[in-house]
Amino acid sequence: MSRPDLNLLVTLDVLLAEGSVARAARRLRLSPSAMSRALARLRETTGDPLLVRAGRGLVPTPRAIELRERVGQLVQDGEAILRPAERLDLKQLVRTFTLRTSEGFVETFGPELIARISEEAPGVRLCFVQKPDKDSTPLRDGLVDLETGVVGKTTAPELRVQALFRDRFVGVVRLGHPLSQGEITPSRYAAGRHIYVSRRGLGKGAIDEALKAFGLERQIVTIVGGFSTALALARATDLIASVPERHTGNLRSGMHSFPLPVAMPEITVSLLWHPRLDADPAHRWLRAHVRDVCAALR
Repeated sequence: MSRPDLNLLVTLDVLLAEGSVARAARRLRLSPSAMSRALARLRETTGDPLLVRAGRGLVPTPRAIELRERVGQLVQDGEAILRPAERLDLKQLVRTFTLRTSEGFVETFGPELIARISEEAPGVRLCFVQKPDKDSTPLRDGLVDLETGVVGKTTAPELRVQALFRDRFVGVVRLGHPLSQGEITPSRYAAGRHIYVSRRGLGKGAIDEALKAFGLERQIVTIVGGFSTALALARATDLIASVPERHTGNLRSGMHSFPLPVAMPEITVSLLWHPRLDADPAHRWLRAHVRDVCAALR
């Protein structure tokens, strides 16, 4: 079965509204003969005369009367879809955005971000969910609006990515810990008892590889899944946590932080989203605020 010409909906809408081939032709800037041909096609497509002569004019058939309101609404809906998006009214915006972030992001950047969003758009709610892995499926499936993290090999290639800030790892201990005073050398750092953060439960990482260059190996006492857990343990014990500096700014409050005594590359924390949301005005507005907040809190 051949697909109907949807352009005929506009013609039908005007014909039913005007009840006259001549007036409909003028409104659509067509010749009377072109409009007559369009009416003939409509009659063939619908299987109904639609407009029949009564005296000097045309009157709609029962089928035409039945279609008139539905066709008018369809045309209005189609025009609305094809129009550019209207200017975003933040005060009237009611929407929940879900952000998947690593531990520490909400504690460090959340308060300022929530304050800005609440002031401009009181009807917007932010839902922060944990990021247990780098799987891009939640973004692809629309379960998540935005994600923050370090782009890796498993990041879906179609995702939009924008750098937020650069970060570096630092060592963190409780106040009064032996490493809270004096120079931190590779040997002093390695001699301590360490917490290793790994979402996958791995036992060693880049810091351990860097210590190998000095012929050193640190003692990893425990492995945890997140930075906040590592810092909570370090705060209450003599264990040493090694965590991203900017990402954990608020979590490290009241603790002693120091630069790692081994060379470690900086990491780039980025904002990720699916391309289907790229042009959405509300989504663009939220992305701008996330970027601004991350840039401001240095």
